[in-house]
Amino acid sequence: MSIQSDALQGPQSANPKRAMQWATLIGMLYLLLVSVSMIGSGFKWAVGEQAKELFEFASNPVAGLMIGIVGTALIQSSSTVTAIIVGLVAGGLPVAMAIPMVMGANIGTTVTNTLVSLGHARCKDEFRRAFACATVHDFFNLFAVAIFLPLEMMTGFLAKISAWLVSPLMQADNLSLKGLNFIKPLTKPVVSGAKSVFEIFPGSFGGVALVLFGILLVVVSITVMGKLMKKLMVGKAREVLNGAIGRGPIHSIASGTLVTILVQSSSTTTSLVVPLVGTNVLSVRQVYPFTLGANIGTCITALLAATAVTGGNAVFALQIALVHLSFNVLGILVIFGTPFLRELPLKAAELLADYAAKTKLAVVAYLTAVFVVLPGLVLSVS
Repeated sequence: MSIQSDALQGPQSANPKRAMQWATLIGMLYLLLVSVSMIGSGFKWAVGEQAKELFEFASNPVAGLMIGIVGTALIQSSSTVTAIIVGLVAGGLPVAMAIPMVMGANIGTTVTNTLVSLGHARCKDEFRRAFACATVHDFFNLFAVAIFLPLEMMTGFLAKISAWLVSPLMQADNLSLKGLNFIKPLTKPVVSGAKSVFEIFPGSFGGVALVLFGILLVVVSITVMGKLMKKLMVGKAREVLNGAIGRGPIHSIASGTLVTILVQSSSTTTSLVVPLVGTNVLSVRQVYPFTLGANIGTCITALLAATAVTGGNAVFALQIALVHLSFNVLGILVIFGTPFLRELPLKAAELLADYAAKTKLAVVAYLTAVFVVLPGLVLSVS
């Protein structure tokens, strides 16, 4: 009798906890929308008449790329950085200046799975496989930027594609984002309250404080959302991962996209497969397309953040979110879709892994060069 009562109490006691987790997740989603609105409002307030000078200073696309790399490497979340960029565009940052930052966020996020691979450092063969698995994602994103950033600087093709995608919202009155104000009534009271608090600061410092507070809330909300999604969805994510193996590259890319949407973190998706490759359960070639799906799945956060923006810049906020999506989809089509280019990230990752297996200094040199020295040099010169 007691066994039966314990069995009944188990699911009943778990249900309130799960309900509380879902309620917290909804609360964090609301906080994300509020924080993006705060960043946009604060940026408008802080920049004011100095907008032209600020944008001229930030007009170097390579500097924008490095800002994206460093910011994401420090925060350890491309979702967080792209949500912040959406907020800045909502506040008036031109889309053309935000595009290199979005590209940089793709590179910065790859440092996490590289660090995860260090868990296999005790065994030389395991570490070589794990490090190759981690860095194949790095090299893919580096090659994508190397191809698309010069093209964007010369032709503005990503700006044009994203502008075309949002053009119906700019041309048709019934599709205009200005009419989609269902988010604004929910976020405006909190944003207005925060603005009134920061008005104690003189001049534009209140706007700076509001931006910083908004960024802090973005980091908190996405961090908590990621942890909750892992608890609520990691089982489902593993099912998708297991079902993806051996089904072909298109299925693997789709599965990587789905897993990233479920756990709300491309770093988590790519880190899930590193131990599997390290222990020789899977090969680097098998998980390669799966990790590429993470690039697409992570775009959901920026698209979600764009729904928080209302007013004249709402279309541009959505446009930069679509730039992120277009860049990642085109990267897969061009690089993974071309046999010669497809092999380059694999060969580069395997070559670096061979050096890393011989000496751990190669790991330190790689991380320092990509995420510290190169950005630092470019930013100092800029």
